[in-house]
Amino acid sequence: MRIGVVGAGSWGTTVAAMVAPKAETTLWARRPALAEAINSRHENPDYLAGAVLPDALRASTSLDETLDGVELIVMAVPSHGFRDVLIQARSNVPNDVPILSLSKGIEQGSLMRMTQVAADVLPDHRFDRIGVLTGPNLAREIAAGQPAATVIAMQDSTTAFSLQDLFMSRSFRVYTNPDVTGSESAGALKNVMAIAAGMADGLGFGDNTLATLITRALAELTRLGLAMGGHPATFAGLAGMGDLIATCMSSQSRNHQVGYGLGRGQSIEDIIAEMSMVAEGVKSTQGVLDLAARYDLEMPIAEQVARVLYDGASVPEAIANLMGRSAKPERAH
Repeated sequence: MRIGVVGAGSWGTTVAAMVAPKAETTLWARRPALAEAINSRHENPDYLAGAVLPDALRASTSLDETLDGVELIVMAVPSHGFRDVLIQARSNVPNDVPILSLSKGIEQGSLMRMTQVAADVLPDHRFDRIGVLTGPNLAREIAAGQPAATVIAMQDSTTAFSLQDLFMSRSFRVYTNPDVTGSESAGALKNVMAIAAGMADGLGFGDNTLATLITRALAELTRLGLAMGGHPATFAGLAGMGDLIATCMSSQSRNHQVGYGLGRGQSIEDIIAEMSMVAEGVKSTQGVLDLAARYDLEMPIAEQVARVLYDGASVPEAIANLMGRSAKPERAH
């Protein structure tokens, strides 16, 4: 089997390293220096420093070479570059080859999820073979072989089962789910909530605050995910609750790092300038609010995150606005 992984960030590199011992795998890197480091030193010093990559993993700066004759395409580029890279690659994408997205974001303007972007760029492609791999998957922990689990969501069950076998290992448990919409939307929406969790952490708040925030964040992302067509059970599983907990609690999460910096009083411009990788939630927050408006839904946590990110509101002010909302019954979503 030949696999092309498009995007050599921390997660794309980790996934490529997982499958390289099982299948001929090529990892597309935009910069020649990074591709050379992966090929000659078997490391990704920019995004996964310290991790030893398999000798069998090969990197290339050519999309044509990366995707030549592949039987699986893994898209690991950030959401803001997903469409452009796929447009460059589409002449090398057969209509029936499975496409698995690792990207957790909403495209600005169109408000499409990444599987929808792929279907839009490749209108003749089998939509039931466009899916996502998502869950509580912090790249460094998985690269280190720590036990974790994920979900492959794809409508073509036969292909989903074959990919499950490919990605499963002693330390990485893989589940399947036909609910692409729910699994993908949960992954995109949780990034916004992780920024809020980082803000609370940056202010020095404790476990009660974090538990409250995660619980109400789950209600928000479930509410919107159901409106978009997701299945309720998906949001209680790895793609929903699992990913939300990991991203909100971990300092490894780029979105949590952004929120933490904001809570400590840094400007969003300074935080972004210090980061080498993209925090999807910074760009996705506006898209999430636009989707909420489309479905006439209230998302108070996302609204306050947006006020801090885009309108210059302070984090204490955002927390006060959330705590000062009118009293109401608790609802799961």
